[in-house]
Amino acid sequence: MSFATALSYWSGLAFVAPDLPGTAVAGTALAVHICDAVLCRLLAASGGRPRNPWTVVGFIGGVWAVALMLVLPRGSAPGAGRR
Repeated sequence: MSFATALSYWSGLAFVAPDLPGTAVAGTALAVHICDAVLCRLLAASGGRPRNPWTVVGFIGGVWAVALMLVLPRGSAPGAGRR
């Protein structure tokens, strides 16, 4: 398996653009991972989770981190258990 093929599966590009040339995979994967990081940050903020760690997880994990955010139950809101 080539690096471009592994990167396309990691970023999810293999599912939406399977015949993307190897030279375009890196730039497209970077753009997709930045968008996934922003999306994970927004989902974390609305779900009561810490934003910064989920932003990093979204950048590294890509579409798989977004899928995980959608499946996990909502976190507790900051300060919800405090009085």
